[in-house]
Amino acid sequence: MTAPLGRAPLSIGELTDEQYGQVIRPDDAEYETARAVYAGDVDRRPAVILRPRTADQVARVVRLARETGLTLAVRSGGHSPAGHGVCEGGVVLDLANMKALDIDVEARTAWAETGLTAGEYTEAAAAHGLATGFGDGTQVGVGGITLGGGIGYLSRKHGMTIDDLLAAEIVTADGELLQVDEHNHPDLFWAIRGGGGNFGVVTRFKFRLHELDGVYGGMLILPVTPEIIETFIAAAEAAPDELSTIVNVWTAPPFPFVPAEYHGKPILLAMMCYAGPAEEGEKVIGRFRAIAPPLADMVQAIPYPGMFPPADPMEHPISVSHNLFVDRVDRATAETILDRVSTSNAMLAGAQMRVLGGAMARVPSDATAFAHRQSKIMVLLSAVYADPAEADQHAAWLDEFMTAIRQSDSNAYVNFIMDVGHDQVREAVYPGATGERLAQIKAKYDPTNVFRSNHNIVPATS
Repeated sequence: MTAPLGRAPLSIGELTDEQYGQVIRPDDAEYETARAVYAGDVDRRPAVILRPRTADQVARVVRLARETGLTLAVRSGGHSPAGHGVCEGGVVLDLANMKALDIDVEARTAWAETGLTAGEYTEAAAAHGLATGFGDGTQVGVGGITLGGGIGYLSRKHGMTIDDLLAAEIVTADGELLQVDEHNHPDLFWAIRGGGGNFGVVTRFKFRLHELDGVYGGMLILPVTPEIIETFIAAAEAAPDELSTIVNVWTAPPFPFVPAEYHGKPILLAMMCYAGPAEEGEKVIGRFRAIAPPLADMVQAIPYPGMFPPADPMEHPISVSHNLFVDRVDRATAETILDRVSTSNAMLAGAQMRVLGGAMARVPSDATAFAHRQSKIMVLLSAVYADPAEADQHAAWLDEFMTAIRQSDSNAYVNFIMDVGHDQVREAVYPGATGERLAQIKAKYDPTNVFRSNHNIVPATS
């Protein structure tokens, strides 16, 4: 493997486990599994995969990438829709071997290493009747979801993941380990709360924990019409902050708990999570049950980890998706959603809607690098298919769908977008003053853009 002109060559044979924790080369048995990410259409072959066990080893990997000039991809859980956790011909820094978790029950805080998944953290915290809000999947790495913001089942009640981030330890582009919080490197602390992996490799996070003995939640499936969609979203907007919903209008998979006559046809599948007393949650969920006779109703009092269905670690779907915010889901929008979902011939196609607001909207928009606090509803449009040759067909369907429902909010959530250009990142993800401030901080901590395998923030020029 040769390095770019003027940089030191990379000699893979000289890299040792003692230096880097674990060295995985292209001829090693575990290489094929180790290079795979969640996105099934990402097929990149890095020169080497390094799995450090300590912050010092992380720093050594960063210095290696900087000195050789090779692309550095940082992987926490590997769930980036754009496949940013792996690169072609470069160095992958895989945090999978860094999973230490230190929970202080009395202080209600936790120091978590970045190789942990959201599921591992959530299960450990739940054993103490505590929780930090992440997203809605078990295998997502805490690193990626936190750095992008973190919108999940507790966002309306307790805010985003970054709102519970108290401090972090981060290796910067020069290989230095910094502890950042509101008093130490406050500019960098601001940037990593929503700015993604642009500023370094976070090795540990310090999170706030909330008391949560359980939730009233689970899956609620209804037949779908435009009126049902509109009514359901309106009820979610009117609900107390304790309730967060993820509403999917999908073509129904052959679930055994869905009547067979609905398989392959649109349904409304909602994940409901009431983070409060079960008796109150039952009353709130009753408003949704009354919208239409449920096809399936699995909402009940459960431990919080029960909100996260088991995931298949070998699942690598091929998909296309678009993420956007909308101001409202009125009857016309609902009609468009149902019509567009009905016209797709993908294996699974749909629109996912998350009503925002609550605690996450009460944080000032400039308090963190997540600039979309006042956005009303987040929408993820997607199509999952089996044949890569169909990519253009499904992408065209998706583009038309997005154009048809776009309203005044032109922004997007960084954790849900696929590969986009720099201009789109600046305009939709980090608009205006947020993007300008991030570019200045990037120039300070990573002026040569070592951390560029991401939705990249280009360093500001003087």
